[in-house]
Amino acid sequence: MTKNRTSATGSTWTGMVPVDDTALAVTDTGGPGIPVVYLNGQFATQGYWRRVVAELGTGWRHLTYDERARGRSKRSADYSFEAAVRDVDAVLAARGVDRALVVGWSYGAVVAAHWADRNPERAVGAVLVDGAFPYDWLDEAMEQRIRKLFRRLGWFMPLLRPTGLTPRMTAAQQADSNIELGRLSREGELGPVLEGITVPVRYVVASGTSFGSRGDEQERIRAGLDAVTAQNPNIRIAAKVTSNHGAILKKDFRAVADAAREVAALDGGGR
Repeated sequence: MTKNRTSATGSTWTGMVPVDDTALAVTDTGGPGIPVVYLNGQFATQGYWRRVVAELGTGWRHLTYDERARGRSKRSADYSFEAAVRDVDAVLAARGVDRALVVGWSYGAVVAAHWADRNPERAVGAVLVDGAFPYDWLDEAMEQRIRKLFRRLGWFMPLLRPTGLTPRMTAAQQADSNIELGRLSREGELGPVLEGITVPVRYVVASGTSFGSRGDEQERIRAGLDAVTAQNPNIRIAAKVTSNHGAILKKDFRAVADAAREVAALDGGGR
């Protein structure tokens, strides 16, 4: 099912994009501006980006979508990280976009980093929002902690699914996804990806904790950026904001939009 609604600034397309064994709910504002594709947090939906989209305005072409089994997208047999990266290409191809600026938050920041590294000729650049920090935070104890957390949450997650607040994934699938992210975030895994990026990258970094973290754990993880910015001149921290990980897109959307403008300006197409 697709829907077009016409506005004074052009036509916005909403619909389902088939990919592999599933279909992704996509929104494309259209227009001639620089295409920006927004990559969600691990279990979030495209609605989280509405403030950033509004702040950047109609001079840009905004593409948002729900990842597999999130929001209005369909279930899949594959919730792997590689599937998430492939889905970026599937959405861009379906909407006829050759080059785009990728903006990712949390899990989506890691997806954005990998996509930008693999597609330098197609990436205008990347904005990484409180994610893609190379740090060895996952050990056996943490893995067990993650599995225990999702088992505890599992009983009431189905009750929230009709509201769209939780993905249509089992607790075990969500735990597996989180553990895979931990492995991909290790310094030896993510570090080389970031070192290899040849397009402009700007980080917007939160303060405080994220869900499930303890004490100063999150700040120690963020400190891993120091080595990244020292080794790759294409990567800089655009802003460190006062909001925490969960609130950054709500409270500091202007900083995210400013980072997107900065990256686009380096490509010669700033708005």
